[in-house]
Amino acid sequence: MKIVSWNVNGIRAAAKKGFLEWLEQVQPDILMLQETKAWPEQLEASLLLEHGYSCVWAQAEKKGYSGVSTWSREPADAQQVGLGIERFDREGRTVVTDHGRLRVFNGYFPNGQRDHGRVPYKLDYYAAMLDAAELARAEDRLVLVSGDWNTAHRAVDLARPKANRNTTGFLPQECAWMDRWFDAGYHDSFRAMHPETVDAYSWWSFRSGARERNVGWRIDYHVVSDELLPMVTSASIEADTLGSDHCPVTIELDKGRF
Repeated sequence: MKIVSWNVNGIRAAAKKGFLEWLEQVQPDILMLQETKAWPEQLEASLLLEHGYSCVWAQAEKKGYSGVSTWSREPADAQQVGLGIERFDREGRTVVTDHGRLRVFNGYFPNGQRDHGRVPYKLDYYAAMLDAAELARAEDRLVLVSGDWNTAHRAVDLARPKANRNTTGFLPQECAWMDRWFDAGYHDSFRAMHPETVDAYSWWSFRSGARERNVGWRIDYHVVSDELLPMVTSASIEADTLGSDHCPVTIELDKGRF
């Protein structure tokens, strides 16, 4: 089972940059998009129906902001838009889908903002997602939490850690919240498969040729529960795929072991 997560920074903009051609080439079993920045009624049939995927959309109350969508070759066995928490759900940050025993959380974790004004909100979202993931594990689900986590966990996960220690996305309290996830029995699948890899990033600023110079951050993750980790066969970052300031991140699972 091939599962891809990608912050597309606007699904309509991505479509103009070859998104559907990329989809036809890669053909993931499950695709999770973040920052879609659109309501379904704003999209053409090519993005809603004609690609052959079943789609679940979560949109923000504010048009042109946030939004996530989960696409699957086979319709999900069950689906939920949001976490049931109004202050998060009105921003269209979460879709939850079940695929057999696998429960997939697609999340667009908040940005803490330059003045750190939304860091408390961001950390509350981390806590709410962890609560939801733990409830799924209590139901004997295999849990996958994917998306734009908006945090580089460790110094190896961004090109300039010293310069960004006081920047949201690498604040000590943000990194500590990721530690809480991993202490609770979850794993960064890419780091589990590539413990020694450096200079591997999934987001680059549009400024100053950062992507060309690979001055980036790894903030997009597939986080798996203890129970799912043995079924991970590969994890990769598709840094050569253009169309957004983020690139896709991929995980493959041995579905035969579910």
